[in-house]
Amino acid sequence: MGESSAQSMSKCTELTLNRNAVIDTDRISNLPDSLLYHILSFLPTKEAFATAILSNRWKPLWTLVPTLDIKDNCCKKPISFTYIVYRVLALHIAPSLRSFRLTWYSPCDSFHLDTWIHFALARNVQQLHLEIYLDGRQDDSHVYVGKFFWLPRSLFTCKTVVVLELSGGIVLNPPPSFQFASLKILRLSKISYGPTNNISTLISGCPVLEDLSVVRECMDNVFSFKINVHTLKRLHIEFKSYKPEPPDYNLEIHTPALEYFRFSGHLRNIVFHEKLAHLIEARVDIYALEDWTRVYEIYYGDRIFKLLRALNNAKFLSLFSGDKECIAFGSIYPSMFQNLVRLNFKVTPSNWHVLLALLLVAPNLEVLVVNKDYDNENRFCWMELPDAPGCLSSCLRTFNFDGFEELEHEVKFVMYILKKARALNTMTIKIPAKLSKEGVFETLSMFPRLSTTCLITVEKDNSLE
Repeated sequence: MGESSAQSMSKCTELTLNRNAVIDTDRISNLPDSLLYHILSFLPTKEAFATAILSNRWKPLWTLVPTLDIKDNCCKKPISFTYIVYRVLALHIAPSLRSFRLTWYSPCDSFHLDTWIHFALARNVQQLHLEIYLDGRQDDSHVYVGKFFWLPRSLFTCKTVVVLELSGGIVLNPPPSFQFASLKILRLSKISYGPTNNISTLISGCPVLEDLSVVRECMDNVFSFKINVHTLKRLHIEFKSYKPEPPDYNLEIHTPALEYFRFSGHLRNIVFHEKLAHLIEARVDIYALEDWTRVYEIYYGDRIFKLLRALNNAKFLSLFSGDKECIAFGSIYPSMFQNLVRLNFKVTPSNWHVLLALLLVAPNLEVLVVNKDYDNENRFCWMELPDAPGCLSSCLRTFNFDGFEELEHEVKFVMYILKKARALNTMTIKIPAKLSKEGVFETLSMFPRLSTTCLITVEKDNSLE
């Protein structure tokens, strides 16, 4: 009898625990609607819709979520999936949209895409993201050659959109007169442009624009435009091409309020018409196909120094000035980098002279990070290290060298840092696994150093193998 009673109590306890566990696991359903809408807004619409099967409490929630993320399923027939999209939009009853994302890779009548975009505009959408490829065809140069999608005219009269992202097989075709009254962030990635200067036209209709990103792949031979925005704070330009002949372009920039600048790709003619007095951070990554330097004898030394002179107010600078692209020498003078406190530099056999030139004009540099982007090569573009006092920042406190292999010029450079950096606190040297940490540390420890407090650390990086 006692045993039966004990078993009964055990079962009751187990049932109670299970009931509590169920209550605990469903605790999220007791959250207020506004919080659940916020949680569901981070899910793709397909997954948010699936939560309707959880309970009657969840069934209507997805219809009031202020975000829609629609992505076609290439495995299904486009016609049937088009019907699903219309059904979703018909059921969705949120009075306004914070974000509308449409990603489409399948053949589709433009009428349907126009209709869905109109739906978002009618809901006063704030963030509009469109990535559209009506088919996936590319030529040998990775250029999209399929059917293009032309943006509906109603988009250019939208007064609520704050963020606009366009990518894929979209043609930018702004009307002669329009205005994005609220647009602050504009990102154009790998889209196509009409015969007129559509980027400049588009930008001219964005009176409060603060963040602009333009990514172009496989440009036509000549491409010129102006960026004239007095409110712009962030600018990202990327020019890529896989064609055998190098692209040509002219870029004029009028952005006196600019705080962040990033450039990557083939460097041609970039002109800043105002001094970047408010610039805080700049990132430059220059690259080109080997044929451009070998066949067309294009070298980037003068262009790199010209661009650097325009960025001399930067507080943080990251620079990869290219491998074979920077053989020609240029001059950074008379520019001084008085504000520069951190420099990230990727060295190659041909750009050591660019690094040394920067060190000569950065008297307040505090952090220097050098990343090596080559293996043991014999061809170097090397300059003798200057021995004059004050040639290296007296403020330098941190020095990192990733990829140190004890090559002669690398040893000379590390010795130079130790000899000149009076305030150096830490030096971190990363080496490949083939080298001995103890051996490298012993070698570095024997070098004379000006700082009496410098701590030298040697680390192994297996990724350098």
